[in-house]
Amino acid sequence: MAGTDAMARANAGVDAVTLGTSDRDTLVLSGALTFATAARAFAEGSRALESGVQTRLDLGGLARADSAGLACVLGLAAIASRAGRRLGVVHWPEGLRALAEVCDVEALLDQPAAA
Repeated sequence: MAGTDAMARANAGVDAVTLGTSDRDTLVLSGALTFATAARAFAEGSRALESGVQTRLDLGGLARADSAGLACVLGLAAIASRAGRRLGVVHWPEGLRALAEVCDVEALLDQPAAA
């Protein structure tokens, strides 16, 4: 049992996600955006988007992401869209970008080219 408790504590640290801002326009996700963390990240990101003016989501700090993470990113883009903003995603982890391409949703999330 002691080994199981140690493993659970180790996994709890691995499956952590943080949400912050690098500037007025950018939300930053760091850590692991997975089944274990996506709901909390979505709730925190939704609150930030509803009260802010962010137009970018920086994923450069993500160490891991899965399909629930992609769903979270899509959901945050939808929240921004309802607020009249396009949320461009920058610094994609390669695995998450590949998943978005397979699901044919990457065009919904790419950062628009500068004018």
